[in-house]
Amino acid sequence: MEIVSDTNIFLAVVLDEPEKDHLIRITSGVDVSAPEILPYEIGNALSAMLKRGQISGKEALAAQQAANEIPVRLLAIDIGEALKLAMAFNIYAYDAYFLQCALALSSPLITLDKRMKKVAAELGIEVLE
Repeated sequence: MEIVSDTNIFLAVVLDEPEKDHLIRITSGVDVSAPEILPYEIGNALSAMLKRGQISGKEALAAQQAANEIPVRLLAIDIGEALKLAMAFNIYAYDAYFLQCALALSSPLITLDKRMKKVAAELGIEVLE
């Protein structure tokens, strides 16, 4: 089975968040895909956490390295179609990229983002919980 994983899933795992064990359990044995922007989103999220004082520079670098070790297939997506989704649902394009990826692959989505879960459901995308 192939699933599309949102950035927050990778971050929850590498930052040892409370959801980590559950996320690993439900993604074990599946092929994980994401839009090709994933590494950039991870870097941006880690730098934002560093700027807010939530993590140290050492922790940010370790988390980025750990995220790089998670097997994931990075895919180009149709930005125009994703932008249409963003406009239709009043969401950020970055979120729409993951939704567009799930639609293009006809794959379930895994995310911790409540708004993205809602939009996915409206689009008929299965959401793993």
